[in-house]
Amino acid sequence: MKIGIYYGGRGIISDPTLYVLKKMTQVFEELNIEVLRYDLYDQKNNITTLPQSLKEVDAIVLGATVEWHGVGGYMNSFLDACWLYGDKERIQNIYMAPVIMSTTYGEKDAELDLIKAWTTLGGQCANGITGYVPDAADFEINKQYDELIEKCAENIYRTCNQRRISLPISTREISRKVGMNRTSRFSQQETEQLSEYISDERYVNKQKEDIKALAGFFKNKLESSSGGSVIEGYINAFKDNFNPKPGAQVGYKIVFTDSNKTLAIKIDGPSVEVKEGDVAYPGCTLSMSLDILGAITSGRKTFQGGFMDGSIIAKGDFQNIRLMDEVFPFMEEKS
Repeated sequence: MKIGIYYGGRGIISDPTLYVLKKMTQVFEELNIEVLRYDLYDQKNNITTLPQSLKEVDAIVLGATVEWHGVGGYMNSFLDACWLYGDKERIQNIYMAPVIMSTTYGEKDAELDLIKAWTTLGGQCANGITGYVPDAADFEINKQYDELIEKCAENIYRTCNQRRISLPISTREISRKVGMNRTSRFSQQETEQLSEYISDERYVNKQKEDIKALAGFFKNKLESSSGGSVIEGYINAFKDNFNPKPGAQVGYKIVFTDSNKTLAIKIDGPSVEVKEGDVAYPGCTLSMSLDILGAITSGRKTFQGGFMDGSIIAKGDFQNIRLMDEVFPFMEEKS
């Protein structure tokens, strides 16, 4: 028989929970029980992989100290990892005994919180021990405390060894129904492997760098391949929908905010030149996305409308924006 002890405190010498767990360990070893000890503050960088250790034990003791409110972050993180990465079928056969010591108040609330968490995971619960002990030295003064701790450890052993059954509880049934809706594309083994990777900060940072590099590569590839044909389509749209206006003489520069491309339009009376590139002295510079220009050339939006709603940013003589709608009447073409 194996029992795992998971200590969620900060590891300070005066922590009364440490005394209780040490005394319980002595009792377990006298009963020829193998004890596996896990200090969560030492395992904080690998806490997502700790649920794997549950496969090795028949029962666990969750020990924590209420210093001001609740059981603290380490224990909560461990229980979160059990919910996300733990083997629920294995947890159903594991008894949990809570050991909660309080240096302020709230030990009973913390005990109930652990019991609710473990039953939600689907596990079984054994009677643990709680108490208000502001100083671990109190155990040295009152030896009757040792007898209580020893009896608690023995009861945990009997409960687990005899596999005592209990009536069904609503929390466990709700857990099963909720768990049925939690589907994963990964097997349990794959999930455990992924949990090992996500606990490695260097691996995560390397993956982020690789994703960023791939995103940049495909963005440039897309711009170089399909981007050119899109620009050519817009160039043809401007030429096909050109409506000359006598006396109009102006240059436009369209900068695409989601691409590294620029469109140059030169109007000189009855003629127009549209090409990819820059304009030396544009009368108006328009910044927009490729999608916005697509909406304009398809007649769903005007240059003036885009400027008014903020989807187009303009620099230069704003009267040239209205002129652009007049010499390129895409909206009329659409209607």
